[in-house]
Order: sequence, then structure tokens, then C-alpha cells
Amino acid sequence: MHGQHARPTGKLFGPTPAAQAPPPGHGGAGHSRRRRISGRFHRRILAYRAVEFLSAHIPEASGPGEECLLLVHVRQVVGQVHYRICRDCARGVITAVIIDQRFRNAGLGTRALSHLRSRHPRTAWRSTATRRTARDLLRLMRIPTIISDPSCVHTRQPLLDPTPATS
Repeated sequence: MHGQHARPTGKLFGPTPAAQAPPPGHGGAGHSRRRRISGRFHRRILAYRAVEFLSAHIPEASGPGEECLLLVHVRQVVGQVHYRICRDCARGVITAVIIDQRFRNAGLGTRALSHLRSRHPRTAWRSTATRRTARDLLRLMRIPTIISDPSCVHTRQPLLDPTPATS
């Protein structure tokens, strides 16, 4: 008799036989909980629980001080944040943000950039990322975009050879 409390009880306004029984497998309430979690909510939970962050240093061939934050879900890389950092100047430049399509709207990019900020707390971040998804994320995180990549004087200096030159 659920939902019948506000209706008249006469024969004229009585419930129809089809309205008395709820559909099979449904409790009758319009707001009942679905059995499976929706896809977007499930991906958000995965992004916050099952994705690990691993730091990797990229060899000098790509540029001095180039580093990468890998986003790993069950032994599979689902995202990368490429950046350069100078600890002497306390400046960092994000060069690329790449996130797998299925994790794009799950908050994983926000979590990754927040992780970078917490690992390097006194670093002023800028970005040279050109992809639209990266620009939108960086704008959301209030990281300014710069046109060119101004390398600091510390990373422009060549590495000194530790072996003395013989004459």
C-alpha cells in the first residue's frame, strides 16, 4: 500500500491491479539504489584508490632535469606528467600531461598535479603544454601557461667532466 496514503479510498479512485504490484526485481521506490556503481563514479573511485604515482628520471637526451610522474593502475601506465624542475630557482615547468581516455573525467589529472605540488611545496609551477585537455586541467589548477620554455641558468650549464684534461 506504499504511496496510497494521500489518495481517496473509494471504489472510484482505488488502485488498479497493475499499480498494486511493483515490477519484478524492483522494490517499488523510485529512488532505490542500483546494483552496480555507475561507470564514471567507479572510475573516480579507481583514480583515488587504485592508481599509484611513480617518479622516473628521463635520460639527458630529452633535456636537462626532465622528469616524469607515471600514473600506474594494475601494472599499466594510465597517465604521465612530464616536467622539469630546478631546485635552485624553485621553478618547475610542466611540459606535458597525458591521461588515458577512460580516466579523463575521473579527477586523476587534478590528483596528479596536486601530488606534484605536495612533493615540491615551494616550487612555482608554469606550463608549456599545448594539448587542449592539458590546458583545461592546468587552467583549473591555476597553473599559468607560458609560450616558450625559458630554461633557468642552472639547467643550461653543461655538466662538467670530472676527469681532468691531459695535455
